[in-house]
Amino acid sequence: MRRKKIIIAAFFIGSGYMAQAQEVGLQLYSLRNQFKVNVANTLGLINEWGITKIEGGGTYDMPLEEFKALLAENKLEMVSVGASFEDLENNVGKVIKDAKDFGAKYVMCAWVPHEGNKWALEETKHASEVFNQAGKKLQESGLILVYHPHGYEFRPYRKGTLFDYMAKNATNYTFELDVFWAQHGGEDPLALMKKYPSKITLLHLKDMEKGVEGNDTGHEDDETNVVLGTGQIDIAGIVAEAKKLGIEYMFIEDESTNVVSQVPQSLTYLKSLE
Repeated sequence: MRRKKIIIAAFFIGSGYMAQAQEVGLQLYSLRNQFKVNVANTLGLINEWGITKIEGGGTYDMPLEEFKALLAENKLEMVSVGASFEDLENNVGKVIKDAKDFGAKYVMCAWVPHEGNKWALEETKHASEVFNQAGKKLQESGLILVYHPHGYEFRPYRKGTLFDYMAKNATNYTFELDVFWAQHGGEDPLALMKKYPSKITLLHLKDMEKGVEGNDTGHEDDETNVVLGTGQIDIAGIVAEAKKLGIEYMFIEDESTNVVSQVPQSLTYLKSLE
């Protein structure tokens, strides 16, 4: 019965949502647990939600062509793929091939490995150098590299933060701002968008449960991810600013165990902002 209700709600959302569907996508990590059970059914669920743009990168142990056939069957376009920092540093050719395999436009790196909680100027400089070098090669292949800050980048540096250092020195890459992690790390995501209008080119839309106090470690309980518009982040203001800036894709990312019931509610909320 619960599944039937979700499908009905998704049909309703999808039928009137196409004007904005080109802009709102889904980060596949949201459904990581569902993919472990059945890949085809999970992709079908995304289709039922009326979503057509996705960010992912892997094939969940399926042969590439078989997985791509499922994407086509469910009218899903992989516009952004993930890449590890290690591959960006040591094997850019693999990153380019992975992106080209899916016909993606963006390559996203979500984490820079670092020892324990040690993240300071040295790590920031190294990461920025790697991103600029890899980003140049990706640009030559018609791809755009974006870095997804996770919170530790917002530690103080001079009169600003380490993120400010990265943004000012990002010549061959831009940023995918995860609004949850920006606020969790002590920043105002809307203010960042206004401060760096040309450096933030993609968004992760994710709301944070009210009462949660952030930190700059880049870690938090997944269950603090709540339906968009019900938490402490100014999702309405962020979406309005994204439209003003012409940000191409805003990917919903919901890491909670309630993702299957929460995403349709988040889509309904986003529709109410039109």
